[in-house]
Amino acid sequence: MAEIKPLTALHYDLERAGPLQELLAPPYDVIDPDERERLAARSPYNVVHVDLPVGDPDPYAEAAQTLARWRDEGAVVLDTTTAVWGLTQDFTDPTGERRTRSGVLCAVRVEDYGAGRIRSHERTHPGPKEDRLRLTRATRANLSPIFALYDDPRGISWGELAAHTTGPPFGEATGDDGTVNRLWRIEHEEALDAVELALEGTELLIADGHHRYETARVYADEVGGEGPHRWVLMCLVALQDPGLALYPTHRLVRGVDPEGLADAIRRDFDIEEIGRDALVPRAAGADGRIVMGYMDSHFKRAFRLTLKDAAIADRALEGKPEPYRRLDTAVLEALILRGAMGMTDDDIAHLKGLGYARDYDEAVALIDDGTYDAGFFMGPVDVAHVRAVAAEGENMPPKSTFFAPKVPTGLVFNPLSDD
Repeated sequence: MAEIKPLTALHYDLERAGPLQELLAPPYDVIDPDERERLAARSPYNVVHVDLPVGDPDPYAEAAQTLARWRDEGAVVLDTTTAVWGLTQDFTDPTGERRTRSGVLCAVRVEDYGAGRIRSHERTHPGPKEDRLRLTRATRANLSPIFALYDDPRGISWGELAAHTTGPPFGEATGDDGTVNRLWRIEHEEALDAVELALEGTELLIADGHHRYETARVYADEVGGEGPHRWVLMCLVALQDPGLALYPTHRLVRGVDPEGLADAIRRDFDIEEIGRDALVPRAAGADGRIVMGYMDSHFKRAFRLTLKDAAIADRALEGKPEPYRRLDTAVLEALILRGAMGMTDDDIAHLKGLGYARDYDEAVALIDDGTYDAGFFMGPVDVAHVRAVAAEGENMPPKSTFFAPKVPTGLVFNPLSDD
């Protein structure tokens, strides 16, 4: 089972650093240069100054110096007692419904992936892991929480914490997407014991933050021995949480051989012209067949592609477990990216001819303006399917899922040394 404990956290002193609203940022991997500049301008203590550092010759050393200066100035302080931190996120989903997701920030012991402990669900790209490792070495802290899921059908964990989230929060911040984040520090001993008991025996499924977790494993082994470096900052959300939602990430390709791609599509898929507003599939096709949207930059017409027969996926993904063979991203990777376009593992890992877009409007715009030759529009994957793939010990293709809203960076930090 995964081992969990309360945090002895580094966190902002809001009286010194200012309101949480000015200090938080999205995770580093969804921030573009313009947004980083806007966030940095909000406050000299905004977390992007350390989590997404810039500067010559060594941005990582600059991040470490900045964090050390914040501590010297009293803007960031170290707790003297342990606590867990309750987080609620009120947001509007794509249907317009207002929802709330609840999570607990705590420390989780770093260990190898495995059944009953910690599971991954997606393959990762190598570049971000190297970046995060350099930052961790320099700052000796986890700056951004990993988002992981656990099984709690009776709602015991959050049920115990909820009573301690009725008063004023430690801090509150509204994201640019309208998500209202509220954070409570909880050190009530009975609540902490109940949370640990509720999570005892459960395994954790990483939803977002695979690069950060793999970085934590490498760093822990580099340092060696026992100590704070053997623990990593996580935000844990129950699989049964009513606010838990997954969204698709669309695939964009360039360097396409139009005739070869058209032949592959016609061979394996039934093709139906649709309106652009129907590009993102809402459900599987007849008999559970794989469905995806398609548009290219030449004709700029929208189509629905439906896999002709599940046996096509079975042949293309021979040796893979059944839940994996029913993933639209896995089928697309096997039949189109690797098959029709001849992409290698290295091409996919290093985004050679491949791009991603979580936002439908962004994907369409990048095809319309010719930045990419074509796009494939994926449907959402439900949590049960993600669990089924992970239970088989299989990793989904990169960016197969997108959990929203993101857990912000800057809520709390986890120090990885005793000094």
